[in-house]
Amino acid sequence: MKISVSKENYLKAIFHLQVPNGTVTTNALAASLHTRPASVTDMLKKLKKENLVLYEKYKGFRLSREGRKLAVRIVRKHRLWEYFLVEKLQFGWDEVHEVAEELEHISSKKMIDRLDRFLDFPQSDPHGDPIPDSQGRFHGPEQRSLLEVSVNQPVTVCGIASQTTDILDLLQHKQIQLGTRIEVKKIYAFDHSIEIKIPHRPPMTISEQLARNILVKNES
Repeated sequence: MKISVSKENYLKAIFHLQVPNGTVTTNALAASLHTRPASVTDMLKKLKKENLVLYEKYKGFRLSREGRKLAVRIVRKHRLWEYFLVEKLQFGWDEVHEVAEELEHISSKKMIDRLDRFLDFPQSDPHGDPIPDSQGRFHGPEQRSLLEVSVNQPVTVCGIASQTTDILDLLQHKQIQLGTRIEVKKIYAFDHSIEIKIPHRPPMTISEQLARNILVKNES
């Protein structure tokens, strides 16, 4: 199915906002897309008519099976292009999102499959988000927030929850990236900030907000 760029953007936004078995409200979608709720309502009516979203009264919208299939396809293209830009063209991980936003609308499945093969079938993008395969399946480690880690338990950074430029700049300043090994040494009751230890570096304290956005996995 060939759909417009605008509709693709809506499907992808719903995919990111929709928790498992949950729905997305018009206001949440409007905030995510930086547009008016009335515009969102109009687009959702069109997507519902095309059987790409389902509506639950008093709850909101969720993707239909076909809508999710299309959304995953867009996510797959976006994350493959981000991986390509960082690994092959040496873009910084904080530079690739907007470029990938444009490239994700290339519709050629043959090209995307060849890009995937050229990159040797990566399982995650430069921010640690899993890249779905050609069948729409996600693979990768179970992720959890650094806030959920017990004191003195070694973990490895495997993803970033919120990928705003400000957060990526801060992580780069603190030299925290994918693959960084971290131990939580102390949690401060006053503001829930966290003291962490990275091998061969002195301990440092990071905010609760930053810790919430650092996704980690247990060391294998």
